[in-house]
Amino acid sequence: MRKIIVLSFLTLDGVMQAPGGPEEDTSGGFRFGGWTVPYVDEVGARIMAEQMKEPFALLLGRKTYDIFAGYWPAHAGGWPGINDAAKYVVSHQALQLAWENSVLITGAVVQQIAALKAHDGPDLQVHGSGELIQTLLREDLVDELWLKIFPLTLGSGKKLFAEGTVPAAFKLRDSTTTPAGVVVANFERSGEVRTGSFA
Repeated sequence: MRKIIVLSFLTLDGVMQAPGGPEEDTSGGFRFGGWTVPYVDEVGARIMAEQMKEPFALLLGRKTYDIFAGYWPAHAGGWPGINDAAKYVVSHQALQLAWENSVLITGAVVQQIAALKAHDGPDLQVHGSGELIQTLLREDLVDELWLKIFPLTLGSGKKLFAEGTVPAAFKLRDSTTTPAGVVVANFERSGEVRTGSFA
């Protein structure tokens, strides 16, 4: 069985919308696109490059797929292996997927993703794809969270954790902080939520 790993850029108040540029996702009137850019430094770039070297397949929502398909085929030097990797695209619509090694998942997507996860193969990385992540969290299909938490709040925008996220415990596997103040924290799923009392 392979893992589903969610990689997300987050603000302190949990916003994940449009981290990479002003026009990336302006839905809902979002006006802070590109909020990660002032915090990029050599340490953060090196960490991201290491994570992108892992053997992987991609599990993407349609909007993120469109962004990636419009960029990475011409810039593959920045992410070796991305064009050869399998790309599973979740959509409610029939799509023509021009990017090589792309496979459409539609219809009973939860069952198809669970079956995909049960097969042998490289781990499935989820980038962006906010709506897809909500489905994965609701169905308890996420094995690891690789988070980059930036030192700012935005007050509005799409959030990583929303209504419907199931109660779940995670264990911090490793963490570091970049000179720009970005907290990089990698968590793995760790059973059920436990409670107690200080009384």
